[in-house]
Formats: sequence, C-alpha cells, structure tokens
Amino acid sequence: MSLHGEGVSVMQFSLRGSVRSRPVCGVLAFAGIAAGALIGRTGLTTVAGCGSGSDAYPSQTAKDWIAYADHVVVATPTQERDTNRRTFTKGPIRYQVDRAVTFRTDNVLWSSRRPTRAMGKAFDMTAPGWQVYTSGSRIKRTPTDAPRLETGHTYLLALRWTNDGWAALGEGAAVPFDDHIGDQGEWCGRVLSKEDVARGERFSRSDDNSLEKAVLGRNEQAVIRELERAGGK
Repeated sequence: MSLHGEGVSVMQFSLRGSVRSRPVCGVLAFAGIAAGALIGRTGLTTVAGCGSGSDAYPSQTAKDWIAYADHVVVATPTQERDTNRRTFTKGPIRYQVDRAVTFRTDNVLWSSRRPTRAMGKAFDMTAPGWQVYTSGSRIKRTPTDAPRLETGHTYLLALRWTNDGWAALGEGAAVPFDDHIGDQGEWCGRVLSKEDVARGERFSRSDDNSLEKAVLGRNEQAVIRELERAGGK
C-alpha cells in the first residue's frame, strides 16, 4: 500500500477528567465486555485498550468540532498495513504494531473557513494495530473509548492537521457510521447494531451533550444541522 504523502499520525483517544458513559460504551458494559473503568476489569479478553485518559483537543460537542477541527468527514478505510513494530525481549508480549490506514473520503460535511490543509479524496492515519504474544496469539489493540477504524466500516470523523499528519481531535471525534447512520458499526474492535446502541443509550449520562449522542441513529444531514446550530456555517 502506498501512502498519499499527506503524513500519518497516531490516533490516540482518551477522556478528560472523570469517566463518561457513551451510548456505545453503555452497551458494551451491558454485554460484559467494556473497559475496566466500567465493569471493574483491567481489559478485554480480545481487545487491548478501551481505557480512559485525556483528549489531545476537546472533542465532545459540535462546538468543539468547529472550534478545533479542519474538516468533518464521512470516511471509509480501504486498506491497511502494519507499521511501527516494537519488539520486546522480556515478558509475555513478543511485539506490538500499529496500522497505517488509508481512508476514502466519502463526504466532507464541514470545513473550517481557513483549514490548515485541504481535504483530498483519500487520506492516511495511523491507528492501533496488534499485540502479539509469545504464545502466538494476536490480540487487537484499540484506542481509548473509540472506534478502532477497521476496513469494511464507515466513520464520522472530526480531523485536524498536525505536525504528524491527519488526526482525529479525540475519542469524541470518531463515531461509528455504517450505512451513514450515527453509532452504527465498529466500536472498540466490536461491531454494534442499531439495536445494540439503542439498548446502550440507557446507560449514557442524561447530561451528555456530545455530538455523537445528538446524532444517534441519524444521518449526515443531522450532523450538518448540529454543526450549523453550533455556528459552523
């Protein structure tokens, strides 16, 4: 796979302050596979990650997106390759790798009046890859509380150009968007249906004003309306 020369950045998502429950996070907790902060376990049996920390930029609300992002896009990963291999000489982990992921830009829903860089028909980011153990098992690594960004799925992303290339603002700026419907698709290495997310919504906080919650089960036009209401015309 050839990269497009636009730079690559590691996608690392996390939370500021106390743990917040997203609709998708709630359904994983309900299913008994969520992160340790929610169910008292240190991780998942098939996913290494999904913890909590702090975002690079505010990423939860529509106002955050238009204040800090260069573009809001609907995008689909089309190919990936292993990159940034880190080998360990001690312990049960043999090596870790990231994934260099190429995305197709399906639709640009919003752009800053003065974006740092124009959005092309394709772009690249580095996403969490794999953790390989001395036993030979290969375990998915994920960002914190966010989609892993896998081929075969579609995502709503608020992107900012950084010194290392394109990056999502934070965990709140990457939303599952299969069939162009909010919170439908891959999250934390798992595939969630509309019904799964609807059940998980019961676990989300009533004071959650995130853009993700606002577009739960809704389409691109709903995203555009939320951005316009926040002043992103």
